[in-house]
Amino acid sequence: MKNVGIIGAGTMGIGIAQVAATNGCKVWIYDANAKQVETATVGLEKTLTKLVGKQKISAEKMTEILNNISIATELKDFKDCELIIEAIIENKEIKTKVFTELEQHVSENCVIGSNTSSISITSLGAELQKPERFIGIHFFNPAPLMPLVEVIPSLLTDTSLPGKIYNLMKEWGKTPVITKDIPGFIVNRIARPYYGEALRIVEENIATVEQVDDAMKTLGNFKMGPFELMDLIGVDVNFSVTKTVYKEYFYDPKYKPSLLQQRMSEAKLHGRKTGKGFYDYAEGAQNPVPQKDEVLYDDIFHRILSMLINEAVEAKRLGIATDEDLELAMQKGVNYPKGLLQWGKEIGYDLVSEVLENLYDEYQEDRYRQSPLLRKL
Repeated sequence: MKNVGIIGAGTMGIGIAQVAATNGCKVWIYDANAKQVETATVGLEKTLTKLVGKQKISAEKMTEILNNISIATELKDFKDCELIIEAIIENKEIKTKVFTELEQHVSENCVIGSNTSSISITSLGAELQKPERFIGIHFFNPAPLMPLVEVIPSLLTDTSLPGKIYNLMKEWGKTPVITKDIPGFIVNRIARPYYGEALRIVEENIATVEQVDDAMKTLGNFKMGPFELMDLIGVDVNFSVTKTVYKEYFYDPKYKPSLLQQRMSEAKLHGRKTGKGFYDYAEGAQNPVPQKDEVLYDDIFHRILSMLINEAVEAKRLGIATDEDLELAMQKGVNYPKGLLQWGKEIGYDLVSEVLENLYDEYQEDRYRQSPLLRKL
């Protein structure tokens, strides 16, 4: 698949275009907003110039990448593409409308993929005339840097297609994993407690934002605490994914969104992109220093980690992906210091079970129910 089309010239779209072009593909990029394509390509040129300056790539490679990317002014410009990846707004109706029009212009053998992070691949594919050629290809932001790609076949996808996309992503230098089409796929499902439990701890005045982040970094060696990570992702984006997963799981209390996060979104305190979120990113801003508390930190760490391990064990029980892919996904998609199944073995599944049992006794909420497999382990 050497001729690739990208729909959507936002951060993710141009990032995927860069990855494909770097690996020798001819890429056409389209956006309904023509100005956005120009902005994105100018931004890419600046990014590549910086990489040349840092000697990460040669000037010749930069020229090759830019020459491999062409601007498509309409969807029919994708007529020669063998693979098209959609990376537009997370709205099923808008995506479906684009796919319906796209099918009128591409060949019968063209593979159509979606970069959606939370919408059912089966529900999107079912709207196509040829649903067997449709598949989820979920990159992580920033696409040129983050190694993980989740490959998600729908119930209607041709059985040979996941393997082909998996191999293509390997050729592109990525770390692909194959996952079932479940809400949140691997990463956005398993990672929910990292944010959700952290938010609950702060909402209940058990600890401060800074203390929670410091506990996870110092005791767990996480590169970023939950609140730092939400600020980087975008508080609004993280909240939107949480709401989607909650709704798609028929309002399972395990994935219940946070009122604090809703208020932050309403206040447009979205994190780094707005200059303020859980932390202040204004020049010269002084953020509070966490007050160290060994016992509190230990409680925070084990509470959040136990919720994460329980979620990974449940994903294993349901056969969402292989054990190897479950471990890889969390390490390569959100930079966890180690795989959660391995972590469970190291600290002891009995300890994880005890922490969850205590939380259930305290709150009397189904949120803290244990995976049947965790009890066996």
